[in-house]
Amino acid sequence: MSTGSRERIYLSPPHMSGDEIKLVSDAFASNWIAPLGPHVEAFERETAEYVGRPCSALALASGTAALHLAFELLGVGRGDVVVCASLTFAATVAPAYHKGAEFVFIDSEPESWNMSPRALDAALSDLASEGRGDRVKAVVAVDLYGQTCDMDSILAVCDRHGVPVIEDAAESLGSLYKGVRAGGFGKFSVLSYNGNKIITTSGGGMLLSDADSIKRARFLSTQARDPAPWYQHSTLGWNYRLSNILAAIGRGQMMHIQERIEARRRVFDRYAAELGSLDGVNFMPEPEWSHSNRWLTALTIDREGVSPVDVVARLEERNIEARPVWKPMHMQPVFDGARYYAHDGDVSRRLFERGLCLPSGSAMTQEQQGAVISAVKDALR
Repeated sequence: MSTGSRERIYLSPPHMSGDEIKLVSDAFASNWIAPLGPHVEAFERETAEYVGRPCSALALASGTAALHLAFELLGVGRGDVVVCASLTFAATVAPAYHKGAEFVFIDSEPESWNMSPRALDAALSDLASEGRGDRVKAVVAVDLYGQTCDMDSILAVCDRHGVPVIEDAAESLGSLYKGVRAGGFGKFSVLSYNGNKIITTSGGGMLLSDADSIKRARFLSTQARDPAPWYQHSTLGWNYRLSNILAAIGRGQMMHIQERIEARRRVFDRYAAELGSLDGVNFMPEPEWSHSNRWLTALTIDREGVSPVDVVARLEERNIEARPVWKPMHMQPVFDGARYYAHDGDVSRRLFERGLCLPSGSAMTQEQQGAVISAVKDALR
């Protein structure tokens, strides 16, 4: 029986604390409502210190804009090669795609669902043996669903081959890899503050790197205007900066980042306790080197006659939003024919075919969690 009249349970809705409005009111009172301003500067500084890249952050209109600038500063252009985790959202690769790059996709390892260092090494070794090693401009490692990659292994492979790393930490703010916060690795790292992330500015992103790279990115993100008394441009840039209003929201959100992580981990723990013993249900593992923010609770269902799409449909009947795991990039029509290096029997394809994400908001009530659990159990009966 449908219970569509029940208040909708969303996958990952924003969670406001009340501190945001105080800072937004300050921005209004100061009349700093356009891009740039004191809250933008403070948001950058506070985020860089939190992640562990002091004085090296740039607040932008989106995580996609941050990725675009990273690819730009690495010189990615037509005919260059970008090596990327296959199991990710399209925004990870879209900026380099539009720059004309060629992609090589890397499978996941089952231990973390993230980029397989073994498959990555095979890909970079093949490209080098083909005489194309110098065309590989970046490796993009994605921290999937809040879980960090095995960064030491990935960085060691990339160092051996002389390839810079971009850490796509859009989903993993607050997560830890061996005690270091996500976003603290690689030549560049990227955060997202989209409305469904663990903290939000409604829309926005952050680019983190060394001071010189951020200085150049800041120039490009503000239309690349030369220091002259008139509007002069030796090159052309973009209008990518975050507004002072949105930065004020982000600062208010960051005051509660640890509470949000703990809340999402509690949601995951309850799901795992009540659903983990069901036949064929396995939750996204957490390696000993990772402390995930559990942005989304992800699991696989290996049961004959039941697919994640079926479960999503059954939950929708009860006004509960759930989603399949990301469809890997090597399976996307736009990348038909792209090279792909499997870890062991195409792990990312299997995760997509069997994977499911459950509502994971940090403001979920016990009653809402119970409704999701009941609906999943019914769907699997």
